[in-house]
Amino acid sequence: MGRFWSLLFLLVPVFGVGTFIVAATPNTLLVNHWLPENISETGGVIDGLFMFILWLTGIIFIGTGVALFWFLWKYDSERTTEPVKYMHGSHTLEVVWSILPAATLLFIAIFQMDAFADAKIRRPIQSAGPDGIEGTADDVPQPPLVEVTGRQFEWRIRYAGKDGLLYTTDDVHTVNELHIPVDEVVVVAIQSEDVLHSFFLPNMRVKQDVVPGMQQYVWFRPIRSGEFDIVCAELCGWGHYKMRGRLTVESRGQFDAWLQREFEEQERSEYTPVEDEE
Repeated sequence: MGRFWSLLFLLVPVFGVGTFIVAATPNTLLVNHWLPENISETGGVIDGLFMFILWLTGIIFIGTGVALFWFLWKYDSERTTEPVKYMHGSHTLEVVWSILPAATLLFIAIFQMDAFADAKIRRPIQSAGPDGIEGTADDVPQPPLVEVTGRQFEWRIRYAGKDGLLYTTDDVHTVNELHIPVDEVVVVAIQSEDVLHSFFLPNMRVKQDVVPGMQQYVWFRPIRSGEFDIVCAELCGWGHYKMRGRLTVESRGQFDAWLQREFEEQERSEYTPVEDEE
């Protein structure tokens, strides 16, 4: 094969690992190409899980690349005249390289179960159920503060008004503009009006497929104010690239004032006075 090609093969893992190192190092040209800033209370757990899996798979990737390079280098056909010896299989090797990956995947699955449950299963509760004990099946879940409906190619957003309930006369409607209060657990109901979308808040570490005919829920607790991106992470048609929105995290007072202004403006736009006929 030639040792030139062996060295060329070695460049693949070297550049692959080097790219990750440079991207994760501050004060480099790629500083903004790593994970976006985390603003969620549980985001640190998700980032830690991501880094753990990245390190685990990275070590396996490097080890495999080094082993392949060593074989290419040592048994180069231009320098080795010894005839090749073919093996027709080894039950021991088959068992080993079947058990090791399976055990690794099982370990990852068990290791991430708690983080997955907090993000996808354990919806925040409003109060205990009739038995008066929290953590049981009859707990009353926290109602959603807002409903987000995905449609080609925008996010339709409905807020609960003063009564705190969705689907009542004081609901507030916006498009591609999501406001939430900081330092509070927020539950969002999501649904699709047409095709499959994916509701993605990169800074909140929240991503959930939006399936037509299903209403799903996501929840999070923002810990920092500011403006951030809302994107669709599922190819949903020709205008997928422009299906973006703005997430504004602000204090409870600012949120309530903004919601009241939106409600009043909505009321004015819906009311058209009729001039008296003379």
